[in-house]
Amino acid sequence: MVHLSTVPKDKDTEQPLVKGMERLNMAESSSADLFTTSVYGSKFAAEDLPKHEMPEGEMPKEVAYRMIKDDLSLDGNPMLNLASFVTTYMEKEVEDLMTESFSKNFIDYEEYPQSADIQNRCVSMIGRLFNAPVGEDDAAAVGTSTVGSSEAIMLAVLAMKKRWQNARKAAGKPCDKPNMVMSSAVQVCWEKAARYFEVEEKYVFCTPERYVIDPEETVNLVDENTIGICVILGTTYTGEYEDAKAVNDLLIERDIDTVIHIDAASGGFVAPFVVPDLEWDFRLEKVVSINTSGHKYGLVYPGVGWVVWRAPEYLPKELVFNINYLGADQASFTLNFSKGASQVIGQYYQLIRLGKRGYRSIMGNLTRTADYLSDSLERLGFIIMSQKGGAGLPLVAFRIDPKSKKHYDEFALAHQLRQRSWVVPAYTMAPHTDDLKMLRVVVREDFSKSRCDQLLCDIRLSMGVLDELDKDEIKKHSDFIRQHASHSGKSRHNHPHYKNERHSLQGKTGKTHAIC
Repeated sequence: MVHLSTVPKDKDTEQPLVKGMERLNMAESSSADLFTTSVYGSKFAAEDLPKHEMPEGEMPKEVAYRMIKDDLSLDGNPMLNLASFVTTYMEKEVEDLMTESFSKNFIDYEEYPQSADIQNRCVSMIGRLFNAPVGEDDAAAVGTSTVGSSEAIMLAVLAMKKRWQNARKAAGKPCDKPNMVMSSAVQVCWEKAARYFEVEEKYVFCTPERYVIDPEETVNLVDENTIGICVILGTTYTGEYEDAKAVNDLLIERDIDTVIHIDAASGGFVAPFVVPDLEWDFRLEKVVSINTSGHKYGLVYPGVGWVVWRAPEYLPKELVFNINYLGADQASFTLNFSKGASQVIGQYYQLIRLGKRGYRSIMGNLTRTADYLSDSLERLGFIIMSQKGGAGLPLVAFRIDPKSKKHYDEFALAHQLRQRSWVVPAYTMAPHTDDLKMLRVVVREDFSKSRCDQLLCDIRLSMGVLDELDKDEIKKHSDFIRQHASHSGKSRHNHPHYKNERHSLQGKTGKTHAIC
């Protein structure tokens, strides 16, 4: 997800660093040399880095590297960011492979046929992992790589909408009011897909006791204008797997001609190895498409995603373009075109380097670490909202027990942990949950038991600090962290025209759009 940035006006580019104070300029260097014995002996070390306009002159490569590296040193430590599912560790060998492929334009099949073939191998392996039909009498499943699950979901929604429109036109019925059934806990990319492609959202709302869809309520929302149902394999908030089989069976029982798309952005590389008997994929008759993120539990750096359709009939032909690009015919269904081959090659490395046994070992370790963290937090007095024992993603969602009568909330605890360098996000749950607040820790590959113990220690210390503060002190402290310590509080790039939107679930209800 990429944010919008404002192009500042000329008068704003010369604002003082501290409000009310004139902008200070350092004295000119005594030497006219651009670059001498050291990067920090050059004139560039005594000047502002260009921020608003491209500089007129060039800069030595060593200086440019060091200045930007120094700038990036102010970023947080990805390993302590427990908000994100995105992979933060890969082996050096695959990093070298990916670096060597930076210059390859993945779309150029004629020039880079092996890179394109590696995508085909990945699609086949992932399709088989999801139990795509591969028998002699089955139509061949089809899939493609994307830049992440957001693009994959956009493509899946387009395919469902076009297929529904074709069926409606063939029956002589109107096709101007498509809708889609989904949980109110969906990731924001589903709201975007619905808005961009003019599909009405029909929400199955969570409750204070239930954080996933209710199968019967879901099927009851289906009507003749429904293009499909979204079922999430691992919700963003609590990691729980929604019951795809129950939805599938109800559709068959009631003879309803509606398809299911599985959003397996996070769970697609977890469930097959931790709970292989769980039926959520192409084993279910009504499941026609599945997306997953290679850069989450697929264990690849961002961004790579995958989408697979059960058969060509579920990907209408008119959405696919046959392109003769640089001398080679190729079928294309994508929202992007030119892109590097590195991430797809990284995915292939992980699939053959680890194999099923390697993924099974890693996901098993993550599940055990999440269970350990969950049990430990429960002993500290928290209410656990996530599942254990592999019944959901390897994450822990928890909240403060109201019976403990704490005079601070989950957001105050998150701010206190931020001071200790941990990014443990606090969220307001999906609508209709009585404004339930929660914290969430994502257990990734590099989150060892040792690091887990360090986190638990800091949570206990943070609670001790907050217990000693009164309400007013906590509010002042939280406001200070939000405005001066958190980077989002200090950001100035957002365009004022787009602030305080009221069209999304977050804008309408206060639900937090969770980081994925």
